[in-house]
Amino acid sequence: MPLTHFDGAGNAHMVDVSDKAVTARIATATGHVRMTPQTLALIVEGRAKKGDVLAVARLAGIIGAKKTAGLIPLCHPLPITSVNLDLIPDTALPGVRVTATVKTTGQTGVEMEALTAVSIACLTVYDMIKAVEKTMVIGEIHVTLKDGGKSGRFEA
Repeated sequence: MPLTHFDGAGNAHMVDVSDKAVTARIATATGHVRMTPQTLALIVEGRAKKGDVLAVARLAGIIGAKKTAGLIPLCHPLPITSVNLDLIPDTALPGVRVTATVKTTGQTGVEMEALTAVSIACLTVYDMIKAVEKTMVIGEIHVTLKDGGKSGRFEA
């Protein structure tokens, strides 16, 4: 399958979506921030010095989704109709699991917006608690659902 973000001469370009049908689109992505149980307890108990880690990270993720086209050079600016972020403390990890679901009605999908939302939310968790633990690991950021458009439904 040819790469869509390169022209015949190998130059990067924004894909022309003007002939694509306008359809309802949805994408979900997940990731996590792994940390010590003690650091997770600070977050869950609301004892982080910078404030409510999960609430701030949720807002940052929403903002990240809305700014995706300004961060990823070949992404189209999209009229996002919904961004939902779940940040769930998980003692088994231990850490915070992040899931973002993004919706639009348009000519191209919102996978990059969902991935950006998760990434920014994870980075915000790290930023807000890094004074306590610098060894946190952000990982496994990936698309778990994509639906709408010509290529149809994908579920990981």
